[in-house]
Amino acid sequence: MNYTPNEPPRTLTAAEIEKILPHRYPFALVDKILDYTPGQWARGIKCVTRTESFFQGHFPGHPVMPGVLILEALAQTGAVAALSLPENRGKIALFGGVKNARFRRQVVPGDVLTLECELVEQHGPVGCCSYCIICRIIVCCAAII
Repeated sequence: MNYTPNEPPRTLTAAEIEKILPHRYPFALVDKILDYTPGQWARGIKCVTRTESFFQGHFPGHPVMPGVLILEALAQTGAVAALSLPENRGKIALFGGVKNARFRRQVVPGDVLTLECELVEQHGPVGCCSYCIICRIIVCCAAII
């Protein structure tokens, strides 16, 4: 990731994220934004708890966060960067595709994911982002269109 952190960091609480993203429980997957620059990049966190609704069926006795929800959390982090621009307020960001996603370890209750996103291309209403998740070690890297 090639971005310069802000000094001091620009942070957003869950309540402030709700003002930018349309996602609500159970699909609001970013707990806090640690820093961001509108239209450029964002770094957020997802605290994975045992009470997450998806653990009821994925998998009983061996809870693992589904990969599609890990990617959704990444996309929501990128959407904060994109939708925090004044001209994008009130819009909805949608997946167009995922390239080269690789999951390197399972995400389980008690993990805290650091979600990093850099917006690398913009072609009209379509953008491409580079993403990385860190949880002690790199969990997943992907490009999301």
